[in-house]
Amino acid sequence: MHNIYGDVMYYVNCFFIYSIIGHLLETITALITKNGFKSGFLYGWWTPVYGIGAVTILFVSKYLFKNLHMHRFLETIIMFFVVSIVLSTLEALGGVLIEKIFGEVFWDYSSQKFHIGHYISLEMTLVWGVVSVIFIYVVNPLLEGLIKKIPIWVTILLSFLFLFDCTKTFIDKKK
Repeated sequence: MHNIYGDVMYYVNCFFIYSIIGHLLETITALITKNGFKSGFLYGWWTPVYGIGAVTILFVSKYLFKNLHMHRFLETIIMFFVVSIVLSTLEALGGVLIEKIFGEVFWDYSSQKFHIGHYISLEMTLVWGVVSVIFIYVVNPLLEGLIKKIPIWVTILLSFLFLFDCTKTFIDKKK
């Protein structure tokens, strides 16, 4: 029982950490490029699509290759293609849901050469693949020890704040 509980807490913490890191990276990029872009649709300092993407990548990398014993290079190539497709699908789903629920378009790749509608482009799919490989083999291993040390009260507090933020955002944007 403790192992399942520990796994759940780990993934919840990953969701929050990577949602916050994603928000910070997008905010810094917006400041550098001076495009006035705001990361995410919530009020808080998190962008859930990054947290969902990170947890999805961790699940895929853990369970896809759990019992397969293959050369690291081949594993990396397969991982690149799998997570590229999974994250692009997640991005498209998120974009469509935000547009349908809130009537807003938060990103639009239609100006890119190889786009499929607003929310997917080959260029970004390749970016997600590269970033995911770096995430799996470098970033998450560096942060894993820290993530596992987050006290439960912090996770519970973040969960309540996140739920409050989602509720307030939904109410405010539906007005």
